[in-house]
Amino acid sequence: SLHVHQLQIDLPNGEELLKGLQLTIHQGDSLLIMGPSGCGKSTLMRTLAGIWPFGQGGVSIPAEQKLLFLPQRSYLPLGTLRDSVLYPYKEDFATDEKIRSVMELCKLEDLVDKLDQVEDWSHVLSFGEQQRIAFVRAILQQPDWLFLDEATSAIDEITEAHLYQLLHSQLNATTIISVGHRNTLVNYHKHKLIIDDTGSWRLE
Repeated sequence: SLHVHQLQIDLPNGEELLKGLQLTIHQGDSLLIMGPSGCGKSTLMRTLAGIWPFGQGGVSIPAEQKLLFLPQRSYLPLGTLRDSVLYPYKEDFATDEKIRSVMELCKLEDLVDKLDQVEDWSHVLSFGEQQRIAFVRAILQQPDWLFLDEATSAIDEITEAHLYQLLHSQLNATTIISVGHRNTLVNYHKHKLIIDDTGSWRLE
């Protein structure tokens, strides 16, 4: 399980964003983090990832578990489309057959014949296509814990529903923690953490 104990998150200037968060997430659960812009949702994700140093309290994530964080805009390296799909792994991580199959599942069938094409894919692909590439990565990598920070913000609600259903069918043992604004996301998570702009929170 992931345990959060009396977590306080601050801004670099010392201003308090979130106070006294107590949370336990069991493996296989799913949690949606919601709240107004600026309330600290993405900062909480960074804290869970261990890359936000401002605050106090405890965060305990199971050791020797594979974690994957998908930000709103994932990094796409220069090189072939295969390089972008498999990042940070090398081309022997997955067969072309497997890559093509998962790309088709994620509604990227128009790109399956471009795996060996070299481009600056962060400029060639639309924002929505880049977000779907991130879902391909998640399914290929099969993480134990998957953190999605506004990872479907540029994707229409029908495709978003399809992608989350894919996560549940293809990653049925993965714990999913999402940050999002759309109420439609509630349908794909067992629990909901709501943060307000005063730093208070409630768990549903």
